[in-house]
Amino acid sequence: MGAHVTWHVEAQTPSLERMTAYEPLSVWAPYAHDVRLHLGDGSVHPLHKRAGGWWVAEQIAEPGMRYGFSLFNGEDWSPVVPDPRTTSQPDGIHGLSEVTDPAFDWTSGEWTGRGLPGQVIYELHVGTFTPEGTFAGVIGKLDFLRELGVTAIELMPVQPFGGARNWGYDGVDLHAVHSAYGGPEGLKKLVDAAHNAGIGVILDVVYNHFGPDGNYNGMFGPYTAGGSTGWGEVVNISGPDSDEVRAFILDAVCQWFVDYRIDGLRLDAVHAYDDRGAYSLMEQIQAVADDATARTGVPRYVIAESDLNDPRLITSPEGGGYGLAAQWLDDVHHALHTLVSGEDHAYYEDYGSLAALEKTLREAYFFTGTMSHFRGRTHGRAINRATTPAHRFVTYTTTHDQVGNRAAGDRPSMNLSPRQQVLKAAIIFSSPFTPMLFMGEEFGARTPFAFFCSHTDEHLNHLTTEGRTREFSHAGWDHAMVPDPASPATFEASQLNWVLDGTQEEIHSAYRELLRLRSELGLARADLTQLIVETGSEENKWLAMGYEDVMLVANLSAEEVTVPFGGELIYSFTSPTVGRDATELGAWEFALIRR
Repeated sequence: MGAHVTWHVEAQTPSLERMTAYEPLSVWAPYAHDVRLHLGDGSVHPLHKRAGGWWVAEQIAEPGMRYGFSLFNGEDWSPVVPDPRTTSQPDGIHGLSEVTDPAFDWTSGEWTGRGLPGQVIYELHVGTFTPEGTFAGVIGKLDFLRELGVTAIELMPVQPFGGARNWGYDGVDLHAVHSAYGGPEGLKKLVDAAHNAGIGVILDVVYNHFGPDGNYNGMFGPYTAGGSTGWGEVVNISGPDSDEVRAFILDAVCQWFVDYRIDGLRLDAVHAYDDRGAYSLMEQIQAVADDATARTGVPRYVIAESDLNDPRLITSPEGGGYGLAAQWLDDVHHALHTLVSGEDHAYYEDYGSLAALEKTLREAYFFTGTMSHFRGRTHGRAINRATTPAHRFVTYTTTHDQVGNRAAGDRPSMNLSPRQQVLKAAIIFSSPFTPMLFMGEEFGARTPFAFFCSHTDEHLNHLTTEGRTREFSHAGWDHAMVPDPASPATFEASQLNWVLDGTQEEIHSAYRELLRLRSELGLARADLTQLIVETGSEENKWLAMGYEDVMLVANLSAEEVTVPFGGELIYSFTSPTVGRDATELGAWEFALIRR
């Protein structure tokens, strides 16, 4: 059942009221003329209408109880469908809901958490990260991740979806956990084990749309507002009756922080929120995180994925912002990717220059009220470098999006040399921003990560396949390169291969050393105004980034360059020539030097 959030509107603060599993079953169904409760034993029971569109049963929710609802629209009774606030769907998204007990025998009581500064995040997809494809499988890799230098794992969405194979962004039950991964109990065991290993857990959550398969929420009430995000119907967080929809979302947020002891949330695509209220949903989500932090003493934080280049997301409420801990920063990825790979299609067309990389490393945002040719308009707004800590930006060499939203789902490590891959990692890990790895990149995985799904409706599978092919064809990709998302083979090919060869072991060793040095040398310095960034020219593509005491010098080309910074070599993947006043770098070489 979890926690229920009531909202003090004037103060915009949450009040968390603990609920137990032993309370009457209820459901918000303002559209219904009548509602019936169907239990797993086959019995059917009436519900009583209460204020605000709520219906309450006389039956008490007990752990393990299976139940669902049927709705009368004035003419017909609907089939039995799950509870929108279900916490468990053991038989899938179309089956009966199950009452779960929030009690759990936690063994990680000494976990005090850690804030975002200094973190190293590792993004993973539970279903393809290990051969087991479960939370238990992830537990088996925690020691590997800790030794790598990872301090927090970020799970791609684990809410229930149609079938057994999906990225997770087609979820429909915001309070539940996918049963094939291990369900609610499995997720709690993972969090407990991670905390015992000194690793935090971040959960990727989707509040801008519902998936197309098994979304019965619209039968109950105005959960959506019409229109599409491109991935599904827009969630109603600003229209009539949206207060209850917001509470529905905030209840889920509270549940993750309180019942599951999740350390952080990553909000998917907040630029797709229909968020027009004076108080943003993001601000309210952050308030729940702050309240959970205050109550438990364990830091909770919220990270947004945003395409807006808008400092308000990470500016404090006192400064007119939403107060989120951080946001994903695609600009650094795009600038680095285009320079190393040479790709310049679609949204990459605005990047590709050394100047673009220099600006993003120095100022975070590339678009600061400047022209975006891809968008055909000006975009973004500059941050205040003096007051915006660097850790508020999460940077990466790649993510699930940057791999999976390519036609073939091919990773950078499938196209770049080991030198190029480790060079990119060195730049990301030596920057002051919060670094994130995508599963497998730390050893140069050669398995793709393509988009896959297994909707229970074959027509949906067909439409998804057609849509992906059409999308990539319009972007100039050969449609023959696009694997069928609904094919089991696409999913199976995307599973990581943990048998490493010699080259992959070398890459893994380099990643581990770079992350160790990031911590040892204190490269995660908060003040962006301290950061020194200098570059050569578009013909002489070198980068120097660092501080008065330590500097990364890098060659972003296949030609030899001389960088006018020297000192003592701390680390390199290759064998550059480091002098007192200059460093000679071969193709795609870098050197971390003590000045």
